[in-house]
Amino acid sequence: MAGYILRRLLQAIPVLLGTTFLIYFMVFAMPGDPIAGLFGEKTPPPALLEQLRERYHLDQPFIVQYFLFLGGIFRGDFGVSFSGQPVTEILAQTFPVTLRLAILAVFFELVAGITIGLIAGIRKGGIFDASALVISLILISVPIFVIAFVAQYVFGVELGWFRTTVGAGAPWKDLLMPALVLATISFAQISRLTRSSVIETSSQDFVRTAASKGLSRRRIVPVHILRNSLIPVVTYLAVDFGVLMVGATVTEGIFNVPGVGRTLYQAILRGEGPTVVSFVTIMVLIYIVINLVVDLLYAVLDPRIRYAK
Repeated sequence: MAGYILRRLLQAIPVLLGTTFLIYFMVFAMPGDPIAGLFGEKTPPPALLEQLRERYHLDQPFIVQYFLFLGGIFRGDFGVSFSGQPVTEILAQTFPVTLRLAILAVFFELVAGITIGLIAGIRKGGIFDASALVISLILISVPIFVIAFVAQYVFGVELGWFRTTVGAGAPWKDLLMPALVLATISFAQISRLTRSSVIETSSQDFVRTAASKGLSRRRIVPVHILRNSLIPVVTYLAVDFGVLMVGATVTEGIFNVPGVGRTLYQAILRGEGPTVVSFVTIMVLIYIVINLVVDLLYAVLDPRIRYAK
């Protein structure tokens, strides 16, 4: 197991370098002068422009800027935004909010998606199964911003169950509606994935053997069917959690959530290359760690999987 983890960590190094290089290249290949853009229609003194370009290393060749950025990462320095605030401080303010939002969304989609997918799979061809398929198809087909605006109007304005926007400090109760909106599409995907996996697992020989031994349905479903059906669901959840951690930009924007997605979107609009690249780099690191944890979970869900070799 230790050797497998070490190999995965070594494999992550070229992934990290390649990703950061591509992101850095794409961000700094964007047309326009981000420093001049800070002043809008005003014309700043040339000396001030040169001073700011030197401060953010924008007067250096691209490859030099990239290696300076990499050197900063290894020292724990992710640069400074154009507002003068260290990127690590911005992350410290926004990341906990996005983390709480992602945890709530994953909790909702996990509980609802697996439960409904399991029941639909066991009752294949029934009314519940057909209803679950139709509802999940509708949720997948509707864009997330439509679901967000409808939820905002119905549950926030008409019924008054939730705040329409997230208040200062982003308390848990204010994050409930954005999390439910975020969870809708993934819930539909997970329920369909669980359903198909349960149907496939139910036809396996070891399930029929368990039934022939006289094991009760209450024993067969959770131990033999559900457990062996969760591997594709866990894989999807890991990817989805990584996406949510990067920031659900649209949802955070609609509900005014002060998280990573909204901050990243604003940084892109302002052309803040250092902030964008640093945010994306940290998100890549989170992605790598999450995928490693999921790979290790496979062995827990399916004892046949071993990483010794």
